[in-house]
Amino acid sequence: MKRLFLVALLIVALVGLPVLAETKTLNFLEVMTSPERTVMIKDMIAEYESSHPGIKINLISPPYEQADQKATLMLNSNQPLDIIEVRDNTIKQFVNNKKLTDLGKYYKGWKEAKTLTPVAMMGAKTIDNTLYIVPQCIFIKALFVRKDVLEKNGITTVPETITDLIKTCEKITDPSKNQYGFAWRGKSGEMKFSDFFASANIDDIKKDAMLYSEKKNYFTDPRYVQGMKAYIELFQKGAPKDGINWGFNEQINGFVSGTTPFLIQDPDAIPLIDKMLDPDKYIVVPVPVGSNGIAYLDYGFTGLGIPSYSKNKNQAWDFIQWMNSAEKNSYFCEHYGALPVHTTAFTTNKYFQGKHYTAFLEEMTTTSKYIFKPFPQSSAKWPGWDPIHEADMQNILLGQAKLETVLAKWEQYWSK
Repeated sequence: MKRLFLVALLIVALVGLPVLAETKTLNFLEVMTSPERTVMIKDMIAEYESSHPGIKINLISPPYEQADQKATLMLNSNQPLDIIEVRDNTIKQFVNNKKLTDLGKYYKGWKEAKTLTPVAMMGAKTIDNTLYIVPQCIFIKALFVRKDVLEKNGITTVPETITDLIKTCEKITDPSKNQYGFAWRGKSGEMKFSDFFASANIDDIKKDAMLYSEKKNYFTDPRYVQGMKAYIELFQKGAPKDGINWGFNEQINGFVSGTTPFLIQDPDAIPLIDKMLDPDKYIVVPVPVGSNGIAYLDYGFTGLGIPSYSKNKNQAWDFIQWMNSAEKNSYFCEHYGALPVHTTAFTTNKYFQGKHYTAFLEEMTTTSKYIFKPFPQSSAKWPGWDPIHEADMQNILLGQAKLETVLAKWEQYWSK
């Protein structure tokens, strides 16, 4: 009897071995950190872990200001890391240092790769046309319009061209009533706005890999000069003068108050605006086009990659394809404020079927009209470009520098 009892115990022990198998821990570093975002990612991780009992995911969330530096340090020193959030301005560095895995073989077995938007695939293949990441968030710009403010000022149509936008802004501007047209961007990345206006009429950019680079720029091209003059006119006749110091928050405040009923911004502005303004008081439409019927748009993105030295690549991929599935990605982007990476999100998720998101889908899928051209963020000249451009633009707008002199300086900066 005692012998039978011991045998029974042995059987139970053997049957129970799989349950006692060692749990594998994956280290996941996020870089676009914020308290709310981190909580959401932790909740999604908990959901994944509940259906994958052998996997534990350790989320590393450094302060936003230190996150990119932390990512670089961890990768360069081969610290334990299996999943890493990669940004458009860090992917080149990581690839150059051979720290990211080519995910091509994983993509081949991923059915939902077929529904990635064209812009998402451009982000995935940013470096050497190789799939180093699975995009998670897309950021592009569209035109936000306060139709109620326009109607009060006798405007019943929404401008579809840059020329019409400038004319409309000038028409409704009346400083005595604190009424202007365009929510100017004078600080932090202001070159993305000036380049949008100045580059619109240059057909040659279509064939270029980037909006400009060390190999090619158009700063002294007559068409670029003309576009810059139109942009300066917009500031002088259709925007508040203190807009020269406006950043993102000031732009949003100007739009919400109705002081500036035209705003060019990314989709992450929508949740913020909706908290401050009745959603029915504004619309979002595609950006206006140049005289040639096209517009050049830059795009930002984040994505998930696998460090080249990870010992858990297959497990890391399983989580990445789950996290970036159409269902989970649309949920994540809905609550984060970015654009989802799957076309199906715009037909299956009611949030992205809303009127404020159709413009972004039109821009992403009408690639003959809205042409995506990235900035040269991988260039060694890029880190120093923002402060130079911002200071020079302020000097031009304040009448302290001549446009032609500044454009010649920019041409030389990128041509050296």
